[in-house]
Amino acid sequence: MAVIKVYDQNLQETGETTLPPEVFEVTPRAEILHLVVRAQRASWRAGTHSALSRSMMKGGGAKPWKQKGTGRARSGTNISPLWRGGAVVFPPSPRDYSFKVNKKVRNLALKMALSVRLLDKQLTVLKSIELPEAKTRHFAELMESMEWKKALVVVPAYDETLDRSSRNIRGVTLITPDELNVYDIINHPQLVLLEQAVEGVISRLA
Repeated sequence: MAVIKVYDQNLQETGETTLPPEVFEVTPRAEILHLVVRAQRASWRAGTHSALSRSMMKGGGAKPWKQKGTGRARSGTNISPLWRGGAVVFPPSPRDYSFKVNKKVRNLALKMALSVRLLDKQLTVLKSIELPEAKTRHFAELMESMEWKKALVVVPAYDETLDRSSRNIRGVTLITPDELNVYDIINHPQLVLLEQAVEGVISRLA
């Protein structure tokens, strides 16, 4: 069972919190993390690509010119894939790229991603983040003092002040425990949990 220190936003130690091993000490497996990230990214694809095959195009019924005697290449239709503006051979068509991953596998991958951050000492628990007003510079100053360049911040509930202060900072993502996902954890080298959000993460996965 991991015991991790809790800091305030001035990096002063304020206490400790216990992280259950069934959530934060799961042995990572690359194939499971890869599967879940691939499924997550696939679900974002619009899949609206489309092009016309010969059967979808109008025209092309008449032979453009006679077979012999013109000095030009032989052609039977003006919608040939060889022609500019013609049809496409085996064209792409709209499709859904998403595929199903079992809930148990998704939760297992999430536990693994959290365990990796804890193992690599890239998980920080803060007592709270309090800003005087919703200004980007206040959050930027906090990041500079914490030496964060790219961070995923998990808050217990939506906070308008934090959201408005962080949304314009590149590399910072603010989410709640129910929005926590494998891709965001892996994509951000620093994971920051507010102390009140830890219970939400544990209750979701334990």
